[in-house]
Amino acid sequence: MNQLVKNGFLLTRQSQDLGHGTVITLWLKTAQGAVKLLIENEQSVFFVINNQVALAKKLLNEQQIAAAKTAPLALKTFGQDEVTGFYFNTMRDFYSARECLKTGGVKCYEDDFRPDDRYLMERFITAGIAFVGGEGAGDERLREVNSSDGSGNQYLEVANARCRAQQVDIDLVMISIDIECAMDGTLYSIGAYSDTCQKVFMIGPAPTDTDGNTDSAGANYIVWIENEVQLLHIFLAWLRDYDPDIIIGWNVINFDMDLLQKRCDKYGISFTIGRDNKPAYWRKNKNSEQKYLEIAGRVVLDGIDVLKTATYNFPSFTLDYVANVLLGVGKKVDDVDNRIKEITDNFLYNKPALAAYNLEDCRLVWLIFEQTLLLDFAKLRAQLTGLAIDRVGGSVAAFTNLYLPKLHRSGYVAPNMGDGHSSLVSPGGYVMDSIPGLYTNVLVLDFKSLYPSIIRTFKIDPMGMVEGLATPDTSIPGFDGAYFSREQHFLPDIIESLWSERDKAKREKNAALSQAIKIIMNSFYGVLGSNGCRFYDPRLSGSITKRSHAILKTTKEWIEDKGYKVIYGDTDSIFVDISADYNQEQSRALGKELQDVINEKWQQTISEKYGLHSQLEIEFETHFSKFLMPTIRGLDVGTKKRYAGLVENNGEQKIIFKGLESVRTDWTELAKIFQRELYHRVFNNLEVADYVKEMVAKTRAGEFDGCLVYRKRLRRKLKDYVKNVPPHVKAARLADEQNAKEGKPLKYQNKGWVEYLLTLNGPQTKEQLSAALDYDLYIERQLEAVADAILPFIGTSFAEITDAQLSLFS
Repeated sequence: MNQLVKNGFLLTRQSQDLGHGTVITLWLKTAQGAVKLLIENEQSVFFVINNQVALAKKLLNEQQIAAAKTAPLALKTFGQDEVTGFYFNTMRDFYSARECLKTGGVKCYEDDFRPDDRYLMERFITAGIAFVGGEGAGDERLREVNSSDGSGNQYLEVANARCRAQQVDIDLVMISIDIECAMDGTLYSIGAYSDTCQKVFMIGPAPTDTDGNTDSAGANYIVWIENEVQLLHIFLAWLRDYDPDIIIGWNVINFDMDLLQKRCDKYGISFTIGRDNKPAYWRKNKNSEQKYLEIAGRVVLDGIDVLKTATYNFPSFTLDYVANVLLGVGKKVDDVDNRIKEITDNFLYNKPALAAYNLEDCRLVWLIFEQTLLLDFAKLRAQLTGLAIDRVGGSVAAFTNLYLPKLHRSGYVAPNMGDGHSSLVSPGGYVMDSIPGLYTNVLVLDFKSLYPSIIRTFKIDPMGMVEGLATPDTSIPGFDGAYFSREQHFLPDIIESLWSERDKAKREKNAALSQAIKIIMNSFYGVLGSNGCRFYDPRLSGSITKRSHAILKTTKEWIEDKGYKVIYGDTDSIFVDISADYNQEQSRALGKELQDVINEKWQQTISEKYGLHSQLEIEFETHFSKFLMPTIRGLDVGTKKRYAGLVENNGEQKIIFKGLESVRTDWTELAKIFQRELYHRVFNNLEVADYVKEMVAKTRAGEFDGCLVYRKRLRRKLKDYVKNVPPHVKAARLADEQNAKEGKPLKYQNKGWVEYLLTLNGPQTKEQLSAALDYDLYIERQLEAVADAILPFIGTSFAEITDAQLSLFS
């Protein structure tokens, strides 16, 4: 690297006190390589209302805590109190002052921002950064990091850096890693995979043939290593030499990286995987077992965390399960449930097989990231919100990053946590009472991004409410006494900008960007309704949800005024029964007609009543040619969030299940198979009685034994289940009692999934099944329960079909 790089993508950030000041360190990836930016003498700041400034200065003076400066500012709180800024040269003084004033009864505003976060936020920097060095000749230094084997790589260090926001498009180097080990944590091997590199570092001698020559088996990617100490040294040196920006894996932080750190500690080896050749830094979540890993210039992304952040949901997040669902391929092991024993056996007797297994796990994670565009998603999310690329969750922080600098420029400081608390409660989404039945021709009309649309239409905004309450006569009324300014607001404009970007992403078929924007937009209501957000106020969230209630109720009235029956509604969707008098083409045409009529009426209504332009948009989404809205079991009352419908397109049929057994993880595969076929028959007016009898007979005959497994999660430690002991807990306890007797590891003590079956001796885990299955219980709980949700609507029941005496007279 022989020239100053002008821009790059932000990888990691850090603030620390060095000498007499705070230094912010930003690591970037540029087109020419890694760059370390040093932003020196950055001050930390919080704000105090002016009538408490004298007390604040007195308290700090008593404790001999020096503020670098104090300055009255053209800023005020939401309560209209003007403030003074208290600035500190070190974070140590900042935190000491904050604690001192808190103890002395002085309220500090915005006292929970780290200097690096504030530095980036106030400059509207998200992930792309343009930078220049200072004026001194030594401000740009080419650093070289040497590995223990003599190899090395370089990065550019820029002191006294000055930064601004800039859109960048930088490719990041990614590597997938996975370790294999014994039960006690002793390492066997470490695998690494990318589209250009495949390696397994394996402890053991290279295989030899009968003549004593080195066998070529696995030689193309296996590196044979003498012992665990050498394995750690060689892997760390290789990783530094490979110099990835992104390290990915499966549970990679809490397992792989954590174990590597522990093995390094055991042997007194420095876990130096950062670009500056310094050890990794660990933080632990105070409220959970989650750990966080900070590495200079590198980011570790866990596949499970990023999938969840991208709103993927699976019954199980094991690598084997997710890989099978997304890729159609699983792990290279014969028995996934007992893989530790097989891994150890392979390490002892078939190391090439273990290497293949190790590398395949790395490859599966890589393929999942490619298939789902997870790295693209993480990068785009960082670019849109300013969140660190490895940040898990972070909806509140994303909102704050986007909102706070705009708020400051309008003359306000942000409220503190808890300032918006009140006795008000904002409701959730509106769910109508359903009208149960088996219907022909049901249309679903869905409001497109209803909550963001309400925010845009009615100008719902934290600062906008402050301004609106000051001028209620000319402002937009909300709910619970809220008013919103017609001109002074930011959130509607932020959403409009994101909305426009999402429409563009859809046109360009950029799925990762579209998904990232959708998640961000939809999170804004949740943020305003969360007491973990500094802008929380029930009047804000209530003005969104209560408005949505009114919109759905009014829309229902308009539809029913046209002679159609609304049978259900949920949050942003309305289900309309239009009767069996329409064919498929006519039904679709009516759906589009209702869509246009409702949109036009909302434009007119909102313009006349509020003088606003409606951003509400309802879409005709689905035509169900057959639709079931079941009853609550044992009652005549219709269910909520549970239904099934038949969709027909170009001669092909698909049944959509919502909340029913076919899409629930706590029902057996038997119930799902039975439900899918039974509903298919009912929806298509086919014979059902013989099918029901056949399923009962085959169940009793044991033909479905492989489909009778229940799968349920232990959400607490096994010992913590005291009063309520459900079947899966009983099965898990019985299994671990048996494991203890046989000297095997206890499997179920600390949460996790349990697969079990119902036997004549009670519930038993799948791997320790010893008693005969209770077929009568399965028939009652799985087949009968499924059948009687739909059969009464065609004039029969499970008991009527299966009753032996009645069948004699049929």
